[in-house]
Amino acid sequence: MSGVKHMKWWGWGVEGVGFHHEDKPAFGPFVAEKVGLDITGDPVVPPELESLPVPVPKLTDAFLGQLTELLGEEHVHTETLDRIVHTYGKSLRDLVRLRRAIIPRIPDAVLYPADEDQVRAIVDLAVAEDVVIIPFGGGTNISGSLEPPPDEARPVLSVDLGRLNKVLDIDAESGLARIQAGTLGPDLEEQLGARGWTMGHFPDSFTHSTLGGWVATRSSGMQSDKYGDIADMTRGLRVVVPGDVLVIRPLPSTATGPSVREMILGSEGRLGVITEVTVQVHRVPEERIILGYLFPSWESGMAAMQDIASSDAAPTITRVSDARESAFSFATGKHKPGFNLSGKIQKGLMTVLEKRGWDLEKVCLSFIGFEGAKSHVAYERKLVKTIVGQHGGIVVGTGPGRLYDQKKFDTPYLRDFLLDRGAGGDVSETAAPWSRLMEVYDNTVAAANRAFDQIGVRGWIMCHLSHSYHSGACLYFTFAFPLDDVDPLVGYDVVKSAIQQSFVDHGGTLSHHHAVGTEHARWMPEDISAPGVAMIDGLFSTVDPGRNLNPGKVTGH
Repeated sequence: MSGVKHMKWWGWGVEGVGFHHEDKPAFGPFVAEKVGLDITGDPVVPPELESLPVPVPKLTDAFLGQLTELLGEEHVHTETLDRIVHTYGKSLRDLVRLRRAIIPRIPDAVLYPADEDQVRAIVDLAVAEDVVIIPFGGGTNISGSLEPPPDEARPVLSVDLGRLNKVLDIDAESGLARIQAGTLGPDLEEQLGARGWTMGHFPDSFTHSTLGGWVATRSSGMQSDKYGDIADMTRGLRVVVPGDVLVIRPLPSTATGPSVREMILGSEGRLGVITEVTVQVHRVPEERIILGYLFPSWESGMAAMQDIASSDAAPTITRVSDARESAFSFATGKHKPGFNLSGKIQKGLMTVLEKRGWDLEKVCLSFIGFEGAKSHVAYERKLVKTIVGQHGGIVVGTGPGRLYDQKKFDTPYLRDFLLDRGAGGDVSETAAPWSRLMEVYDNTVAAANRAFDQIGVRGWIMCHLSHSYHSGACLYFTFAFPLDDVDPLVGYDVVKSAIQQSFVDHGGTLSHHHAVGTEHARWMPEDISAPGVAMIDGLFSTVDPGRNLNPGKVTGH
């Protein structure tokens, strides 16, 4: 066997780990009130793997023999489990289709190359034999970037980079690290941390996603305010293209024509298979702290984030939730003392705020993180505290921040929990200028609520500002509603489309960090204009005239 571990095929994460409501006394009543869902019943059991309609691989014995000779028998897999794991990502649409055995096309084999030479041989063989290859990292994508085209008649190979999982070298003088593209987030940070370094990139999918996947989808992390997103961190690349290897040297800056590095970022496997990335790394900071804050309203919290972004402070995290998401966060508090819904500290604080004239229905929870030398952290904390105070906010200490840090990668498990009980939960995110951010927010919430009414359900949408920039910020929306028993994706399409259309209608982008794939492709002309789409299509067709490299992603062509 190849020794590469994957998430469970029917949901997020690994077997035995999931969201539990028994220790969260306010969660059940909250869900019942907001979406009309009783979570106390028995969950739906996912189908047995053996019940799925998995066709025989479309591979000739001769071609399979070539692959086996190239990689070794233990690294060419045609078993049902491997093929199912590599069919979809982890979006709500993906999981619904898997659970309902809607699998129009599945990879015919999963390949596990050991190094770049084997990746080159796979790509060249695929082009020569007119076969489709789809690069695979951790399988966390939620935009349809991994699925084979449903009508693809040619053989389809999933190329899993999981064996390319090492930090190869660190240039300490330059703060650069050469890392293989299949390295998972935890393994990457463990290898860097053993030598005193960190990359500082922590997306929600961190525990199950890879460096190559981050680059291919233009990922952002929770600490992008300080460290930048993956486009800022990526300095050098090695990408296997048909007949050759594209090499981008790790230079600090360059003016050598249009950026080929930028062309690879977000290309979702359509320009080649990323095998190695050189990224900026930083020394592990002397101090790291995340503080919780409360604001009297969403508007005051947003204004504070804008002022922090334009100040001399440079926090690692600037996050503020609207009142809806704050209420949800309080409802997920565990039954124990401390800052949670049932804790005496929180209850006492809320009483004090109410006496000060705060409307507790509008309270917004915020997390702001700081890293660096102790003197630097102290300076930034003082500066931020002043700005927060100017907008009526208060500091509530390290307790909420520690809880956020402990649970920051757990949110995707909630989607499985809801799906097991007949409800859908999903996310959409955007970025817009500060001047239009509230317009995007107000109209998107209204559009989602109209969509809920249209399909006749009680739904819930909430939002947080997750990343701040000089000119604007990212808004991250989460929505949930009961799914139709007959065809759950019909209602989902209505809600998801309403949200995405609101983004582009009101000055936002269709995706800030979840890529395009097939899920968002139809909005690309509205996001980058028709000539922009034509330019990207021209690039794809030049590099890959036979459409062997993950066809149909990004532009839908």
